[in-house]
Amino acid sequence: MELDNTDREILKILSRNARTPNKAIAEEVFVSAPTVSARIDAMTKAGIIKGYHADVNVDAVGNFITAYINMEAAPSVREELYDKLRSSREVTECSRVTGEYSLLIKAVFPSTESLDKFTGTLQHYGKTNTQIVFSTVIHRPFI
Repeated sequence: MELDNTDREILKILSRNARTPNKAIAEEVFVSAPTVSARIDAMTKAGIIKGYHADVNVDAVGNFITAYINMEAAPSVREELYDKLRSSREVTECSRVTGEYSLLIKAVFPSTESLDKFTGTLQHYGKTNTQIVFSTVIHRPFI
């Protein structure tokens, strides 16, 4: 699907607040609400819009530690490791990356002790290197 400027504006609005009513979007992009609805449906069917999510303040729910864990794991254990990471409620993101490490894992924890325990279990699968986030300077949606 080829996106035009109106589609991109709709995506920006939804990225800021996925609960924005179609009527409000329509007023902002100068098209009708049914047109907005049709465009959102088309972008969803094309896989451009994958879903709608709440942006949860992890501190407010007791996860005061955000960490990025670089990890190198042998190919023979990766599928088992991926299953472990998928089932872990602490892991918010995991990407395969280039460089010295093959994975970059973002995870949240209530304490440094729980982070330490988690990284200890990961070390059964390979080498890790962890950075703890002091603060997030920029947090914004994709568009």
